[in-house]
Amino acid sequence: MNPLLEVRNLILEYGTERGVLRAVDNVSFSVGNGQALGVVGESGSGKSSLALALLRSLPSNTADYQGSIRLDGTELMSLSDHEFRRMIRWNRISMVFQGAMNALNPVLKVGFQIAEPLFEERRYSKREASERVDTVLEMVGLPSTTSQRYPHELSGGMKQRVVIAMALVQFPDLIVLDEPTSALDVSVQAQITNLLKRLKKDLGLSFIFITHDIALATDLCDHLAVIYGGQVVEVGSMDRILTDPRHPYTERLLASVPRLHSPFPPAFIPGFPPDLIRPPAGCRFQPRCARAIEVCSVDTPPMFWAGSSEGSRCWLTEDAASDSHVLCKDVEQE
Repeated sequence: MNPLLEVRNLILEYGTERGVLRAVDNVSFSVGNGQALGVVGESGSGKSSLALALLRSLPSNTADYQGSIRLDGTELMSLSDHEFRRMIRWNRISMVFQGAMNALNPVLKVGFQIAEPLFEERRYSKREASERVDTVLEMVGLPSTTSQRYPHELSGGMKQRVVIAMALVQFPDLIVLDEPTSALDVSVQAQITNLLKRLKKDLGLSFIFITHDIALATDLCDHLAVIYGGQVVEVGSMDRILTDPRHPYTERLLASVPRLHSPFPPAFIPGFPPDLIRPPAGCRFQPRCARAIEVCSVDTPPMFWAGSSEGSRCWLTEDAASDSHVLCKDVEQE
């Protein structure tokens, strides 16, 4: 079955006073219909930049933006900005931004903010837009009267539900969620996660769930992409990565998660994330990796693939060591 979204060799660079910063570095992954892909990594690893690249919401200091993004077989990178805005953004791919309060205009009622995309090119009348707003508010568990309220009148959980309603209003195929629960307490986090699981099941939505909390991702996602230093270092099914992580960084992320019945306390990751303007030679994780060998500091590892959806960017990957000429497929060379 063909994936809904297929990303290959995606690059996003920013121009800074210190030089060019490559925030998204040859990233490749896919998302199936009705599936959720978790994207996890430390702060500064490029997760939010990846989301902006998918929505083509690029800042003014963008220095380079290239690669392949295919949605249902259509190459999005070949579309003009006008075509992408009219056909794709918010219509087929939408986004829930990090920090609900920052995503909402404090002086406009939330109903107008939810309906705003519907008024573009006059595709909906005011009555039709109002009915659609009531529908999506009901879908996210809010009364229709919420549309007449201002953001400051809502709790944190209600604001987050409103932002999800904004992403749902045109019934897209794929929603990118950039740390949608990071500013919420644990009980509200659970409510929002349960809401997302219900929407995924009832509407057949696909999600890209960006988070720094790998434990939270396990509750929603079918597959996981681990990102470090702007690169995807491991990708695979959630079950496989939880039971058999193949990259040292993934192992350290899992070891940092508190466990109720484990005799071992959570372990921190030593060192600091790499400078993306002047990244280290070879593997970007090798300065912090206790298992690094000589080649790790010299040659950049490709993504070693075992099948079509399981891969790890590590010279120590078992597949690479056992039979690299059969199991290795460097997508960056395709």
